[in-house]
Amino acid sequence: MGFGTRRPTVTANVGGVLVGSAHPVVVQSMTNTDTADAASTVAQVAALARAGSQIVRVTVNNDEAAAAVPEIVRRLADDEGITVPIVGDFHYNGHLLLTRHPDCARALAKYRINPGNVGSKRRDENFRTIVQVAVDNGKPVRIGVNWGSLDQDLLTAMMDENARAGSPRDARDVYIEAMLESALRSAGLAEEVGLPHDRIIISAKVSQVQDLVDVYRRLGGRCDYPLHLGLTEAGLGTKGIVASTAGLSILLAEGIGDTIRVSLTPKPNGDRTEEVQVAQQILQSLGLRSFTPQVTSCPGCGRTTSTFFQHMAEDIQTYLREQMPIWRETHPGVVEMKVAVMGCVVNGPGESKHANIGISLPGTFEEPKAPVYVDGALMTTLKGETIVPEFLKILEDYVARTYPTAGSREAVGV
Repeated sequence: MGFGTRRPTVTANVGGVLVGSAHPVVVQSMTNTDTADAASTVAQVAALARAGSQIVRVTVNNDEAAAAVPEIVRRLADDEGITVPIVGDFHYNGHLLLTRHPDCARALAKYRINPGNVGSKRRDENFRTIVQVAVDNGKPVRIGVNWGSLDQDLLTAMMDENARAGSPRDARDVYIEAMLESALRSAGLAEEVGLPHDRIIISAKVSQVQDLVDVYRRLGGRCDYPLHLGLTEAGLGTKGIVASTAGLSILLAEGIGDTIRVSLTPKPNGDRTEEVQVAQQILQSLGLRSFTPQVTSCPGCGRTTSTFFQHMAEDIQTYLREQMPIWRETHPGVVEMKVAVMGCVVNGPGESKHANIGISLPGTFEEPKAPVYVDGALMTTLKGETIVPEFLKILEDYVARTYPTAGSREAVGV
């Protein structure tokens, strides 16, 4: 399967967001608040949604959390104007919570079930209970198998069978096969209960890049359910970003994956929306989706010992990010715009000409002139202390002129 060719899947409807088939890959995220604290959960869901998360998952681990879910959904709609689908994440006691709290079952857009820990000795019965609630409420289910919480009975049985084989496979291979067996067997059981084929999404998460690639390549070849991708416990900072990008990019480039999440460990009091931004950038870098105008900027070298262009690149990127919530609504198509901020004359003019709008700053020892290129042609040359605000004004004018609203098009006779 070549780059850009999506693996054939059915389409699941998650609270109005279409997942699978030819639909764009969906970005989702998860809160880390105490769900029982409705106010803090609403605030974080709203922040994630505004950052671009199309689906948000919340932990539902006790009666207090389950009771808070309808209030959270109501406050998001009434107070924040946000109707992002909310997914309930259930472990161990989901069968109890969903039956005890029917309002929660109705308010959620999807249920996530981990077949490895649905209760203890009565896993299939408890799994059936959750699926029946989903059937009764017309909700889809994500069957989320996890390397760290795999069904131990199933794993032990498969390991024992492998040990008795004439040519046993290595333990890693059996572990992967056990994950696939758990996911696909659970999907089959869900359909037996009555859950429609197109209301099932599958994930099989691991924490190492090569394991992730191997698991999903096999899974993608054995079913047509939409697949949720994510490197679980990806890690903190650079490690988490690089590992997630490496694993997800390989699979997405092969057409595997219908929804993604980047599971970053946040810094203390860190910005939870970082994981949304990273997921968006992965998709945008692969050319699969566009979320915000892209800024091309050089890394700097001995020709650019001044940090002026670094500050300018950061200022422009920040400006674009802050403007996007407005521009996305008022200037359709602006997400496709490309901006270049270059630090010297070596590659600066060329990169600026390739962008929709670009500026080539002078290097440290070069003549202090900054040519601005618009759609490949030199528009003007900026000088002095006001280069940044002047360039931002040119950028604003370009957006207004190039990506007008429907009313603006009529006004200018477009």
